[in-house]
Amino acid sequence: MRKRPEKPTWSYWRTVIGVCAGVAIVVVGSLTGHVAKADEVDCSQFKCIALTFDDGPSPYTDRLLQVLKDNDAKATFFEIGNKVAANPDGARRVVEAGMELGSHTWEHPNMTTIPPEDIPAQFSKASDAIEAATGQRPKLVRTAGGLINDQVLAEAKKQGLADINWDVIPFDWANDGNTAATRYMLMTQIKPNSVVLFHDTYSSTVDLVQQFIPVLKANGYHMVTVTQMLGERAPGSSYGSRDNGPPANDLTDIPPAEIPTLPNTPSPAPMPNFPITDIPDQNSGGPTNGA
Repeated sequence: MRKRPEKPTWSYWRTVIGVCAGVAIVVVGSLTGHVAKADEVDCSQFKCIALTFDDGPSPYTDRLLQVLKDNDAKATFFEIGNKVAANPDGARRVVEAGMELGSHTWEHPNMTTIPPEDIPAQFSKASDAIEAATGQRPKLVRTAGGLINDQVLAEAKKQGLADINWDVIPFDWANDGNTAATRYMLMTQIKPNSVVLFHDTYSSTVDLVQQFIPVLKANGYHMVTVTQMLGERAPGSSYGSRDNGPPANDLTDIPPAEIPTLPNTPSPAPMPNFPITDIPDQNSGGPTNGA
């Protein structure tokens, strides 16, 4: 049986309804943050958070990168220059994964107590190693322990580096065997536009991030790089502090059934920092320095 031809009026309105429905899906998706990818998010319009990872590259970097990729999440890595020189491929993979890579100085000394004449090389050698490994010279730096003073900032400015500390410090290095304590700090301290300090040298931190990202996503957060969230920072400027602020209690937890299960593998020991060789009588901090 031949189909009855549609009336032009109905055909027109069906097209209009279809277009409106498509537009509605895009608009609602944009408003809820379900359409834009991490590197396309406007942090002035949506809730953003910058996860940062210090002290790598390490044996756990690749798994961390996979966790971030699986969740369409971006992050900023502050890597120690002598570790980058020893593992340039590890640093290169961070950049190839679309992450931001900053300097964590060459040997991770306390930059405020080393001889002033040693400050420039701690910046320049780290930047040289990162550029050799990735083809990109870093614009951001984080000093060991977030310790900074006017003299260190002045040298950072000369070398085109902006200092980045944090707003949330969950003490993942101190709570290596007690991720529940680290998780509690995240639940109570995180708020929009937080910069969170983690470490790339603990398998337990990767476990925590894998299980905590769904909480952030359920609360409408987008995980982006420091520069995407804060914008380009002026060389010699300093952002953040070394402490947590008052509790924010901005997050609502998710049901336990929605928390991803972890791989059934043993938890390796933290990766220690390399000993300092350029400056006499300095300690690189080891695996539990927290910087």
